[in-house]
Amino acid sequence: MEFETSKGRFTVQAVRAWAPLGADRFYSLATNRYYDGNKFFRVLSNFVVQFGIHGDPAVSDVWESRTLADDPATQSNLEGTVTFATGGQNTRTTQLFINKGGNARLDAMGFAPIGRVVSGMNVVHQLYGGYGEGPPAGSGPEQGRMREQGNVYLNRFYPRLDSIVRARVVQN
Repeated sequence: MEFETSKGRFTVQAVRAWAPLGADRFYSLATNRYYDGNKFFRVLSNFVVQFGIHGDPAVSDVWESRTLADDPATQSNLEGTVTFATGGQNTRTTQLFINKGGNARLDAMGFAPIGRVVSGMNVVHQLYGGYGEGPPAGSGPEQGRMREQGNVYLNRFYPRLDSIVRARVVQN
């Protein structure tokens, strides 16, 4: 998948053998242009870049209940790997994160990488991270308000966030 962002382009290679359910969901979402216009709302130094809450609350509502069963974590969360965020067992939906550093501690917690950034990791490292973690640990965006108000909320209170212009499947 090629991501065109407000900072440049990066390419993610999904590896179905690593996490078939997650890779299939990722492909489906990208094919249907779900990630277009999404903001990188959680950008933490040497940890992760997170995205996947749609800018239109009506679209987010459709996906909220479409949880995905967990894939076993067969790969480590190394720098550049792409992994679905989860709020517990079998709760994956649309949110992904890119590991900005080695996060092997996430492996035992069930975070199964679905692929890796194969070009443009320098772009990932340039994404704006000045707002930090969301509440209660920080003053970054609140995910509940993001789901309720979408990009209207983010544009008003977090105008410096970078975004995905478009995400497309590319042939190798």
